[in-house]
Amino acid sequence: MAASQLEKTYDPNAVERRWSQEWLTRRYFHTSPEQSGQPYCIVIPPPNVTGSLHVGHALNHSLQDILIRWRRMQGRNTLWLPGTDHAGIATQNVVEKQLMAEGLSRETLGREQFIERVWQWKATSGNTIVNQQKQLGESCDWDRLRFTMDEGLSKAVLEVFVRLHEDGLIYRGERLINWCPRCLTALSDIEVEHEDTKGKLYSIDYPLAENPTIRLTVATTRPETLLGDTAVAVHPDDERFKHLIGKQVRLPLTNRTIPIVGDGLLVDREFGTGAVKITPAHDFNDYEAGERHALPRLAILDHHALLDAAGMHPAGVDPAVIDQLQGLPVSKARPKVEALLKERGHLIKVEDHKMAVGKCYRCKTVVEPSLSPQWFVKIKPLAEPAITAVEEGCIRIIPEGWTNNYLGWMRDIKDWCISRQIWWGHQIPAWYCLSCNVKQVIRTESRTAVLSGASPIVSRTTPATCPSCGGTDLYRDPDVLDTWFSSALWPFSTLGWPDHTQELKTYYPTATLVTGLDILFFWVARMIMMGLKFMGEVPFKDVYIHALVRDAEGKKMSKSKGNVIDPLHVMNEFGTDALRFTLASMASPGRDVKLAEERIEGYRNFANKIWNVARFALMYLDGPRVALPPAQRTFPDRWILSRLAHTIRVVTTELESYRFDRAATALYQFFWHEYCDWYVELIKPVLQSPEHPDGAGTRHTLVETLETTMRLLHPFMPFLTEEIWQTLPHQGESIVVQTYPVVDQVWGSPETEQNFFLLEQTVGLARTARVLLNYPPGQQITFHAGHDDPSRQHQLSQLQPHITHLSRGRVDIGRPHDWPTTRLLRLITEGLSVGIPVAEDVDLQKAIERLDKQIAETDKELQRIDGKLKNAEFTSKAPPDVIAEHHDRLQTLSRDRALLADSQQQLRTMLGT
Repeated sequence: MAASQLEKTYDPNAVERRWSQEWLTRRYFHTSPEQSGQPYCIVIPPPNVTGSLHVGHALNHSLQDILIRWRRMQGRNTLWLPGTDHAGIATQNVVEKQLMAEGLSRETLGREQFIERVWQWKATSGNTIVNQQKQLGESCDWDRLRFTMDEGLSKAVLEVFVRLHEDGLIYRGERLINWCPRCLTALSDIEVEHEDTKGKLYSIDYPLAENPTIRLTVATTRPETLLGDTAVAVHPDDERFKHLIGKQVRLPLTNRTIPIVGDGLLVDREFGTGAVKITPAHDFNDYEAGERHALPRLAILDHHALLDAAGMHPAGVDPAVIDQLQGLPVSKARPKVEALLKERGHLIKVEDHKMAVGKCYRCKTVVEPSLSPQWFVKIKPLAEPAITAVEEGCIRIIPEGWTNNYLGWMRDIKDWCISRQIWWGHQIPAWYCLSCNVKQVIRTESRTAVLSGASPIVSRTTPATCPSCGGTDLYRDPDVLDTWFSSALWPFSTLGWPDHTQELKTYYPTATLVTGLDILFFWVARMIMMGLKFMGEVPFKDVYIHALVRDAEGKKMSKSKGNVIDPLHVMNEFGTDALRFTLASMASPGRDVKLAEERIEGYRNFANKIWNVARFALMYLDGPRVALPPAQRTFPDRWILSRLAHTIRVVTTELESYRFDRAATALYQFFWHEYCDWYVELIKPVLQSPEHPDGAGTRHTLVETLETTMRLLHPFMPFLTEEIWQTLPHQGESIVVQTYPVVDQVWGSPETEQNFFLLEQTVGLARTARVLLNYPPGQQITFHAGHDDPSRQHQLSQLQPHITHLSRGRVDIGRPHDWPTTRLLRLITEGLSVGIPVAEDVDLQKAIERLDKQIAETDKELQRIDGKLKNAEFTSKAPPDVIAEHHDRLQTLSRDRALLADSQQQLRTMLGT
């Protein structure tokens, strides 16, 4: 295809709109099992259907797209499977707020109409984030878009639930669970966010029943749950209290007595008073202690976390106390109980105390431990194979440091509470016969309660009759499954399971999972367990865990702080490619991404640089082009081919290792510094001389390397590279389906690169001398260059035309001892000498002052880096490559410092000081 031209100024928004639509129209991202190539599949972490694209998504999805585009260009049969999650609690909250604005509630609508209303909302608003993903350039197979409640996935959820129940791995029972009094549903442990806060530690006297003058002082952070106490615990080896074990104390504010028990697991002798109260219905540790000592459980909070007289054991509580506490929320009940205890002489002291408070991960309401009948997955049998899979390397977690986090959590895993008391979600496939469970299913006007003793009928289809009594009066369990239950099946349910589809056979197990640390346990661990259980294979081979995106100061982004970077805004402002490249360049394992708009703007400038160089190249492509063997090409052409081969090798190796940051850095370094700053400058004399004998070969190399670089850069900056590639001579319709560059061994030329290093050193010293003497860049000067090594001296002679062009002066290649001895500034490094005449009008004093400033700045940087390398905390935590970079930088600065000091001494001698 013939070359065409580019607009003078790069307009990323116009380019992105055009190519986004073009790629979808041509269906470049669609794949099929019949397609050739080794399968490579990524399933997207399904964003919530309620969401919009945030900067965390932008990082996660950009990295996935880099992998997919790269593997597609390598000829793999790539499938990037997109989808969204129904996000039970979050979506229900969104629709409930809409109803509230209309003066309605889900209760007034009823379950069926409410669910219909949610589906309506999903149809109109649920694809917001999908459209934004397309704007980011994500090359998913959009024909395969899935939703965690679509028909196929619902079938998979039903099948998994029934099979787990048949295997005895799903059960229903009354346990202490995390309860959100705002969302009115159970939460699993990892859906509770623990936040450090300032609290109080209350010391309360509990009188001995047999002798009220003897009092046992109990320390607690929650005096408001005192009315649910069923024992007091001390350490069985504590000399202060062990003689009291087995005795009774009188519970303050009541006429109840409760036992003193010895419990070495619950009591820390060094904490508080050494005695603690046990409230089995409102604390997880107390619940376990209650099980050990067969204690009763008194629930004194209702579903709204209000104190409930029905659970306070009213027969044993002063009616005046009940009247004051009934219906109070915890926040108001606590000071009220404190006042009552103080009034009756039971409160000894109150101290400040730091404590961790659990909050709902969705609405941030304080979570209450609550005794409730729920559905659970017996998790240990599922966790053990998932532990083995990682230990034996069947699954690789990257960075490796997170492997121990995964294993530690899995080894201490608790049964998973999978039932939620909401309406939006996969309703549990369990029914209760009202004849057989007449006392266990209690219906009131507001709700139906299914007690823990009820016997469920679990079935794939709605049962017509009870298998026990033949009755037809059946009631379906109202609870729905935890959102993460359906998400745990994502790698195989999206490919058609439980049907044996060709997609499942081809793309499972998937290749790579790219995700954040925050859902390693929510999602990743559960996918591994379910994949091994139902597919007999791990769901993915590699798990790449990227860092969190924070603001420029390393703080968490939040709307309240005003430090949120909106990816949609910066995409419109600087271009999508600039954002993608920024995120990739900062995706260093184990280090959070400290993102600032200035960084994105910097890579927008990089995009503009690429655009402008492409426009420059297109100006010179009209002449003939000849493809010479690399060895017969000019020195600049041989050098850029060698550097391009090196860059291809580095980028490919780093992508194989998920080092997106290093790959991006290699691309940036090659294109900006080597291609633009050196190669393009070196070949300008050839291109700008129409009859130059090297013109045809140089034009070919220029277009060959530019086209190859566009393919190399495409996974990172897809829109820009496609637009430029289309203007270059090429084969095929789109860069999307072109071959990713591979190293051509004949391109490599160590000798050429060694000679270029000599050129770079010589020009660098000449430019440094210009700056030191304050010579204008355009001023023509004659300077000298020489080398101690005769072979390098000869090479300098060969390079003389390039040195002359790049240094903008005439260069005399000769032996240094033949140079003038007066008013000549000599810069010497590694055997290379460059001498530049010091004109009579040069202000030597100002030149010395400039050197003073540069030396001071260099010393400051030397001290900073040396200090970091001597800091044990830094060297113990920093990755090896970072340590190596610091050592290299230290060596370079030391060499620069010696050069500056030597130059300064020469100028002082000329000045006579």
